[in-house]
Formats: sequence, C-alpha cells, structure tokens
Amino acid sequence: MKLALAADHAGFELKQMTIGRLERAGHEVIDMGTDSGESVDYPEYAVRVAGAVAAGSVDRGILVCGTGLGMCITANKIAGVRAVGPCSVEHAVMSRRHNDANVLCLGQRLLEDKTAFAILDAWLETDFEGGRHARRLSQIADLEKHWPAPR
Repeated sequence: MKLALAADHAGFELKQMTIGRLERAGHEVIDMGTDSGESVDYPEYAVRVAGAVAAGSVDRGILVCGTGLGMCITANKIAGVRAVGPCSVEHAVMSRRHNDANVLCLGQRLLEDKTAFAILDAWLETDFEGGRHARRLSQIADLEKHWPAPR
C-alpha cells in the first residue's frame, strides 16, 4: 500500500517509528515532514497528507501530533478525506469497515507505542464493507459539494 505520513513536532518520534514499521511490512511510504522535533504548525502537514489522499496519489494517509485532534480537524477540511483519531483497536476497525476512513490520526502524547501500533495495524488490515455504508459515504460526499471547506 502507498502511504503518506506527516507529523508536527509533538508527533515526530512516533512518525519516525511508524515509517520504519511500515517499510519493514512492505508498504511504500512517502514522508511529508516534519523532519525534527522543532516547533511547527500542524495544519501545513495535515494538508500535505490529506491533499495527497484526496488527489489519489496515495492510498491512505497517517498523521501524528500530540493528541491527533488538530491533525484530524484539519485533514477533514479537505473534500474526500475521512480522517479519524481512534483511541482503540475497535474504533480503528469500525472506522474502516463502516466509514472507509482514509486518514489515520494518532496522538503521540496520549497513546503508548504498543497501542498506537495495534491501532495502526488494525486500521491498515481492515477492509471497507461497502453496502449500506457506501450509501452513507455518498451522502457525506454530497455535503462536501454543497458546503465545501474554505480554501
């Protein structure tokens, strides 16, 4: 799978560990920054990954910040992006099965590495069920057409 990753300063360490884990698993990883623990503004990095997902240049995206919240809010401003910040494996699984989530947001300050990686693995391994859920995603896409995010 082709994945885009980015983090702000508060998620830099977990992003770096995640890249190594994904590459060892055979995924193609595109690192979209940041490149250190120096303070940066997370919206820039969220938009890089969300834009790549929305454009279809990657299969899915992963964002990491201190809580995952700011990245998630920002990524969801991009039409076609369904970003989630699950706090458990069960949330990650359902975000894929029922919502076809295409961006995963993790909080380095809130999740132990073991938990973050269990969430990541479940999210990557779970397929979208389609069916009635596809109809609902179509309704969300229609909302994006009528109330587009400001640019």
